[in-house]
This record gives sequence, structure tokens and C-alpha cells, in this order.
Amino acid sequence: MQDVNTNAEAHASATILVSGRVQGVYFRKFTVDNATELGLTGFAKNLPDGRVEVVAEGKRADIEKLLGLLGEGPSHAAVKDLDVNWSSYSGKFTDFRIHR
Repeated sequence: MQDVNTNAEAHASATILVSGRVQGVYFRKFTVDNATELGLTGFAKNLPDGRVEVVAEGKRADIEKLLGLLGEGPSHAAVKDLDVNWSSYSGKFTDFRIHR
């Protein structure tokens, strides 16, 4: 039987808007640390409306792991909602960083 490329192994991109108490609580640093550990690329940035935007690229399964971590957030955060928009992998990022 041949190995079949599963969705978990497929590369994808996700734009995640995180709402709640997510600014001023090290949320972006938490995101960078966890995304880097998962081998993802992209960025995290604060938005003027108080949310944090995260763009993550890599294996879909690893992005889904990141989503679980973002739903919890660092100890002083209070995450209310994750709005996720999946798209095709672009490969345009070389690392994961805080975008200012």
C-alpha cells in the first residue's frame, strides 16, 4: 500500500484573529515561542482594536496545535475568541516573529 499525503501533513496558512485580553500580557512573545517550537513561520502583531493577528504557515497539524495553545494563551491573558481563516501555503516567511 502506498503512503498517502494526509491533510495533517499538508502545508497550509492560517490567519488567526485573537480577541480578549491579549495585549500587554506577552501574548505575541508566547505566540512566537510556541510557533517557533512547532516549526511554523509567520508573524504576530497587535491590532488597533485590541486583538492580536497571527499569520502562521507550516504543516496544518502543527497550526492546529498552535490554535490550541493560542486558545489558552499565556497566564495573564483572557482569550475570548479565535477567528481562523485557512488559505493556501505561500512559503513567503522564513521564521516566526513579532510584527510591529
